[in-house]
Amino acid sequence: MENKVDKNVENREISEEVFALRKEYTSACLHREDLLPDPVAMFRKWFEEARKAALLEPNAMTLATADSRGFVTARTVLLKAYDERGFVFFTGYGSRKASQIAENPHAALLFPWLALERQVSISGKVEKISAGESLAYFLSRPLGSRIGAWVSEQSKTISSRRLLEEKFRSLMKNFSNGEVPKPDWWGGFRVIPQTVEFWQGGENRIHDRFEYSRTSPLTEWKIERLQP
Repeated sequence: MENKVDKNVENREISEEVFALRKEYTSACLHREDLLPDPVAMFRKWFEEARKAALLEPNAMTLATADSRGFVTARTVLLKAYDERGFVFFTGYGSRKASQIAENPHAALLFPWLALERQVSISGKVEKISAGESLAYFLSRPLGSRIGAWVSEQSKTISSRRLLEEKFRSLMKNFSNGEVPKPDWWGGFRVIPQTVEFWQGGENRIHDRFEYSRTSPLTEWKIERLQP
């Protein structure tokens, strides 16, 4: 009984330490007049500001996908291209994320630019990019990254890291001339935005949130302020 009480006290102390983690957001406000009419243009403005602030990998984004049962998984991936058509990332087509996208072609992205007290969240439909676009990006990658795409059967179980390292060394010999073809099972996806939310942290948790939304690529973007 004494051990159980001691454990409860310990857990309570840990919880209180977490409760005490708190930061006030006071660096900026986001006003309606600050917004550009198009969310991609607004994203570009904030993205460039994140780059100039020398944030660690400002193109790192959380990607959330769900299967046909509604089981959700999330992971960090890197944004590699964006324009008015959407936001592009690359992966193995046999990966868990790709399998979930095949079952449920919708996803959400989150850019957590915490040092700027900002985040951008995007949700929409997902489609594969063209083979030509995937090839162009693949050929731009460093040699090790291109070979890495051949090494990993992404998301599949494996007994040890050593097997991956041995396979990598073997492929380095096979591709010693530097000519590494793109695997058929590797390429890009594009998230076509249907909603884009810009969040700026505010004092006393009165954050500024603005959401762009539209029902189809042919309709105008609607901008609404959301309560924090």
